[in-house]
Amino acid sequence: MAKATSPAPVPTDPVDLLSTPLAQSGLAAGAALRRAGIKLDFYTVRDLLFHLPRRYDDLREMRRLGDLVWERDGTVVSAQARVGDVRVEPGFRGRTQRTIARLEDDTGSIDATWFGRRFIERRLAVGAEIVVSGKVKHFGRRLTLDNPEFQVVADDTELLHAGRIVPVYPLTAGLTSIRLRSAIREALDKAGYAYPEYLPQEIIADEGLVPIARAIEEAHYPDSFDGRDAALRRLAFDELLALQLGMVQRRRQRIRDAAPQIGLDDAADTSVRTAIVDALGVRVGLEVDLTVDQVVAMTAIRDDLARPTPMLRLLQGDVGSGKTAVAAYALAAAARAGLQGALLAPTDLLARQHLETVGALLDGLGIGVTLLTGSLKADVKAKASESIASGQALVVVGTHALIQEAVSFASLGLVVIDEQHRFGVDQRGALEAKAGGRSPHVLLMTATPIPRTLGQVLYADLDVSDLRTPPAGRVQIRTGIRRPGELEGTWRRVRGEAALGHRTFVVVPLIEEGADEADGAVAAESEAVRLAALLDPLRVGMVHGRLKPAERDAEMTRFRDGQLDVLVGTTVVEVGVDVPAATMMIIEGADRFGLAQLHQLRGRVGRGTVESFCVLVSDSTDEVAQARLKAVAETHDGFELAEKDFELRKEGDVLGLAQSGFPRLRVASLQVAAHRELAVRARAHAESLLDPDGRMDLPRPALATELASGWLRRVAAGEPASGA
Repeated sequence: MAKATSPAPVPTDPVDLLSTPLAQSGLAAGAALRRAGIKLDFYTVRDLLFHLPRRYDDLREMRRLGDLVWERDGTVVSAQARVGDVRVEPGFRGRTQRTIARLEDDTGSIDATWFGRRFIERRLAVGAEIVVSGKVKHFGRRLTLDNPEFQVVADDTELLHAGRIVPVYPLTAGLTSIRLRSAIREALDKAGYAYPEYLPQEIIADEGLVPIARAIEEAHYPDSFDGRDAALRRLAFDELLALQLGMVQRRRQRIRDAAPQIGLDDAADTSVRTAIVDALGVRVGLEVDLTVDQVVAMTAIRDDLARPTPMLRLLQGDVGSGKTAVAAYALAAAARAGLQGALLAPTDLLARQHLETVGALLDGLGIGVTLLTGSLKADVKAKASESIASGQALVVVGTHALIQEAVSFASLGLVVIDEQHRFGVDQRGALEAKAGGRSPHVLLMTATPIPRTLGQVLYADLDVSDLRTPPAGRVQIRTGIRRPGELEGTWRRVRGEAALGHRTFVVVPLIEEGADEADGAVAAESEAVRLAALLDPLRVGMVHGRLKPAERDAEMTRFRDGQLDVLVGTTVVEVGVDVPAATMMIIEGADRFGLAQLHQLRGRVGRGTVESFCVLVSDSTDEVAQARLKAVAETHDGFELAEKDFELRKEGDVLGLAQSGFPRLRVASLQVAAHRELAVRARAHAESLLDPDGRMDLPRPALATELASGWLRRVAAGEPASGA
């Protein structure tokens, strides 16, 4: 019988303890923390120290019990009292049992009540002194505190849960606030005080920053709100410096890379643009021309491609602004130079759509387009791969299949990433690596414009082209706001549009009932069933993120080809699918979506020449939510909506920054003007810390270690230009 492996000894060095897994850390609640950490994303002692409070309760003022009779219900108070009595009342008729403690001081008494928490009885002894904090409730002349937090007071006890500025943390099942506070206090005492300083002293002095160990302490247990603010300012600066170091490093390294020079003389440039314009005219059925923004973007790309250093340009354009035509211009330029261009799309359906649209745009130039996706039959896939490897396929459109190790390019010169936020840094890098010894030129595309104030930070390492002017032929989409009980006319219009051969999207925020049942969210599956009955005999389909990609694409294809009249779905319908016959977009629970998502979803209709409609359905009475919906109804410019969303949102990701590939920041917020100023200052320090090759100007082992394996590693590794 094999002997059980003995657990690794707990490190005695506080710095070594930082990287120790919680279950092996020797912390009192190590096993419980390990289980909770899977949900809350902390695994080591260092991770726990940077599990920061979501808010702070000011419970410093200690009240006399006799004075609480004058307080209003719901007021949070702190008091020091003696335990006069403890009793447990059993539940009956399905009620939860409760523990009641009678608390007393020299001025009066109050009952503290805990529901269903038997361990309370074991922690309270009659005669003990405790500090307690909770909400006051009146029952006639009797006062109670419901489920208050408390701490038994001894001579050497440090108050953690009451009688001070108390941190309030994100929690999960099986982890109480009392246990988490105690664990973090223990981690601070054993390791936090010794956290190695990693910033150069000159930066700390220039910015007036507190030392990192003090910042960690005061971020959890501040003695004052000024101390907390100084701690959070330090942590915010560090995040922004890590972000800026990554951007400066990537930009300097890219400038020194070699890329193939792709030149277009004036005659070739005119030929390519003319072919694209002619193809666009055939598609919309009328004479068109490139927009001013498209012309400017193509000229900038022409200049980029002609240089011996790799292009890294972001093409951000509103829904339907003509990004594909600009991408086709770049692909044509590469093909005419005998180099291959690859367009990477996030889904099979979108890749096939690009095959059609890019193929049509390049057809007049005699440039064919090859498709490579995972859903192709083996023999078709093998033939496509062979054509790519030989260099015969000059323009390739595909999904993640392009990244597979077995796929090789003969002369990859240009990479185009569509919906770039859907791809991680590693995925994009894997495709770029297929260019062999040289770096390919890279064009990133997004239909989610970023507010100008954020773009100064987000895109500091990119060249940016904006497509603001919609191409000719795009129809205005009439947008209205309705309450759930006001949809009778909407459903009549759906029937009328179906009779004309037009189609309707219905978007809901959830996949199935129960995921957010408490606030009445509509689920795709139940709504599809309901609408199939309500709209009978119209044909109703359904898509959502839990369907297999092949099933989802098949349903979207049925909808596009007219085999369905109504498609119910979650936001998977947001990404790029072109259904010219779709004329209605109904978004239920619209207040749950960001402005960018609402605008993207609205852009799924109005892609033909027929008047189209968008209905935002919401029962929210929140003023900010209503203002945001009104902004969407009144504004059809995605760039203007981005600015409005930035103004209206009080917290959270602006325009879903996570979707834009912006690394998640724990402390810094670019919605805060002071933090935007910090970001600018951090940029200046990043520029001075790195040499022309993008390496540290001097050996800075502490900073290098922190960026590689410390709490800043995720921000440092994330690239704003693509998904993290």
